[in-house]
Amino acid sequence: MTLAIVLAADPAAGHLTEPGRPAGEPLTERLAAQWRGAGADDVRIAADLTELADLVAAATGPVLVSGADLVAHTAVLKHLATSPVGPTVALVLTDPPAPGQATVREERGQVVEVDAADASGVFGGALRVGPADLPALADAARRAAGAAPDAPDARLTDPASAPGVGATDGGPRNAVDRLVADLAARGTLIFAQRVRLLVAHRVGDEAQRAAAEAAVAAVDEDRAELKLSVKERDDFFTTFFVSTWSPYVTKAAARIGIGPTGVTMVSVAFAVAAAVLFGAGGRLALVAGAILLYLGFVLDCVDGQLARYTRHFSAWGGWLDTMADRFKEYVVYAGLGFGATHAGFRYGWALALAAMTLQTVRHMTDTWYGALHDEAARRPKVVTADAGGIGGKLNAASTRVQADTGSVSYWLKRTVVFPIGERWALIAIAAALFGPLVALVAVLVWGTLAFAYTGGLRTLRARWMRVPVMATVDAGLHRDDGLLARTLPTARRPLLLAVLGALGSAGTLVWALLAVHSGGDLPVFVPVLALVLLLGAAQGSRAPHDGSLDWLVPAALRAAEYLFAIAVGVAGRAPAWLIFGYVLVLTLHHYDLTARLEKRQVAPPLHAATLGWPARSVLLAIGLIAGYASIALATMTAYLFMVFVASVVLAWVVLPARARGGVRSPG
Repeated sequence: MTLAIVLAADPAAGHLTEPGRPAGEPLTERLAAQWRGAGADDVRIAADLTELADLVAAATGPVLVSGADLVAHTAVLKHLATSPVGPTVALVLTDPPAPGQATVREERGQVVEVDAADASGVFGGALRVGPADLPALADAARRAAGAAPDAPDARLTDPASAPGVGATDGGPRNAVDRLVADLAARGTLIFAQRVRLLVAHRVGDEAQRAAAEAAVAAVDEDRAELKLSVKERDDFFTTFFVSTWSPYVTKAAARIGIGPTGVTMVSVAFAVAAAVLFGAGGRLALVAGAILLYLGFVLDCVDGQLARYTRHFSAWGGWLDTMADRFKEYVVYAGLGFGATHAGFRYGWALALAAMTLQTVRHMTDTWYGALHDEAARRPKVVTADAGGIGGKLNAASTRVQADTGSVSYWLKRTVVFPIGERWALIAIAAALFGPLVALVAVLVWGTLAFAYTGGLRTLRARWMRVPVMATVDAGLHRDDGLLARTLPTARRPLLLAVLGALGSAGTLVWALLAVHSGGDLPVFVPVLALVLLLGAAQGSRAPHDGSLDWLVPAALRAAEYLFAIAVGVAGRAPAWLIFGYVLVLTLHHYDLTARLEKRQVAPPLHAATLGWPARSVLLAIGLIAGYASIALATMTAYLFMVFVASVVLAWVVLPARARGGVRSPG
């Protein structure tokens, strides 16, 4: 249940009136009605911070808090209440701060400092606090009200002694501003909710109120919400060739009652149909496949736009969208690989495997670099000796380019990294004009160049930031080590060991390809040596992952496992489609882990049953040496797929149903 509290303790609450009401009546009732319209289950008006603290202490779900000086569209409050970015979110405005109002500095969507010298906005007088942060909010309210309970930080015993909790701009701190300042001073992770196209202002007198009311009335709320359903910043192809008309599809879907999950499923069907047509070959089929692929990508954008427009967010929907995107793309690779092989090219499936492996490893680096950047934003800025070095210069240059959204350099930077829109557009155009083989080669060439570009720049920037992000999470879980790795001796330098393991797998694959091409067999010592290197990489499982580049470890381990599995399949002369299927199942398992990392969720229910990459590699090696590589691959593929499906059912159907006391499907 969501509780909304309107705090009537701010100075503005005593003299602002709503038009048509008796003089002196506060605006608190209007805000209370708006919170109800925004979806709050229970709305209370707290006379002071002490009453607010008591209400928060009794709450069990998210709590919405606002002062009495906020004039805004109801949609602004609804967006804050339903924001999917994190459990605790603060409204941030671009208005000039008034006396007593807190200013904030944001980085990567996080409020990293309150009352910063280089503030990027002003606190909007409203915030949503997640259940885990409610004790901190209650304590902050009591502290600001004058009580002084035991606190984790002695500096916060006196509100005025806490960073950002005292007066600002020469005026007394408003009550709700004291709360957000105290939360920030405690290190609470607060995300920023910006107001775009809609209107929200904090007002201090009747003239400001009248102006704010007029600004609210001048904006068509529904039309603005439809425009806001489109991402503020997207890639070139999506921005100019999809988002120009996809909102009309979003509006139509909302009117007929199709939910985001339904749109996602239709998008998957379009991608599968495109893959079948690419595999069938023939000019008409290729052109039809390209059209379906484009329409599938449009729907891939629409599902997110529909979620934002209707404010129907769920952990299930976010997970499904991530997994569906990867499945669709890799099914298309399979169709292209089959089509290229069917057209007479011997290595069509090999190109499809290479494209899938490359893209998955790229995505692993994307995920962990994003996590590293988020962690760096939360940490205090430390001036180092190489602050003016190449990493610092690259960081400053990137920040300037990202800020100049209308420049050629901005669009070049967003395009050269080969995002999903550009990938799907390239596949569609190349397949329709030249066929599956050219489409796969084009994806591999551009993907490799993009990987080299982003990998090089990110490595330099990461060395400059010096943030050991892997040390802040369960490294063993995200390495996907399993029980075997935990039984091996511990060795330091996990990144070096992972890279050596990947190089050993790559060398084994090259040797296997040469042996099969010449009609011979792979010597037994080659996979054994590669396995030794892999088990060496597994010994880094329990080592500290505190290096500035250790965020690359998961990607290196994914490359090591995939390349070794492909080498086993090639050496054992397994069918190419079977090798592709095994690696595809592995990618789904690993994307499940990264999706949960991004959504701040726990491990999958049956994670231990996936055995871990070292044990999986050992089993495949045994199968190869025994002469049953195909059987080993088929068995492992079937087993891992069943575990994956069972884990999904447990995570999203059975366990939530038990928590609700009933049985329902996720939606």
